[in-house]
Amino acid sequence: MSTTVDTPAATRPPVDRMRRTSLAAGLLYLATFVSMPTLALYQDVRGEPDFVLGAGSDTGVLVAASTEVVVALAGVGTAVVLFPVAKRVSETAALGFVTSRVIEGAVIIVGVVSVLTLLTLRTDVAGTAGADPASLLTTGSTLSAVYDWAFLLSQSLMPVFNALCLGWVLYRSGLVPRALPALGLIGAPLLLASDIAIFFGVYDRAAPIAVLAAVPIAVWEFSLGVYLTVRGFRPSAVAALPAGDRASERSPA
Repeated sequence: MSTTVDTPAATRPPVDRMRRTSLAAGLLYLATFVSMPTLALYQDVRGEPDFVLGAGSDTGVLVAASTEVVVALAGVGTAVVLFPVAKRVSETAALGFVTSRVIEGAVIIVGVVSVLTLLTLRTDVAGTAGADPASLLTTGSTLSAVYDWAFLLSQSLMPVFNALCLGWVLYRSGLVPRALPALGLIGAPLLLASDIAIFFGVYDRAAPIAVLAAVPIAVWEFSLGVYLTVRGFRPSAVAALPAGDRASERSPA
């Protein structure tokens, strides 16, 4: 009959902090995809000229706004979690990734505030005596336009710089299969060209060509999230990283 002997904490296998880092980064990357239904949920705001006067539903707008806050926080989280690893490959690229993520999150919040302000006008002002429908419509259109521009500059333009900075780090280090960052590095200029076309009014951000231009970056980020969550960094690439906090990569459980 065998007996089970508890393993002293001091002799247990050490916990791989790099695995913790990759898992956290992967889950945060996947969390940024909770806002995928945003365009559909915001359809009342963008498609109903009389939304501020009472047309359409509040629920979809509130859900979409909530998911965008999650995206903003999760995006910044990916940069914070990956910075200690990325800086061992290129501190410039690591700082660029953090900066672009922070800007992205901040501008996303600006867009959310504009939508929630529009919602407040609709619920607290539109039904009051003396409210001027024409002024409300003008203000509503302005706030909707603010959201559109905030979306372009945050969730469409900033991923270009995210992909260039982090893609370069991951491609150079081999921490993940190079096909993944290569997809981001190829998709970045395509999305940038599309964003410039939208900026100059060539087509709307909801146009099919704009959606197609965003697909490579979306696939890169989703694939990276799945890979980091399921597999983590490649051990051989971790071992080849430039000298850093190697002693802190493992800690007792």
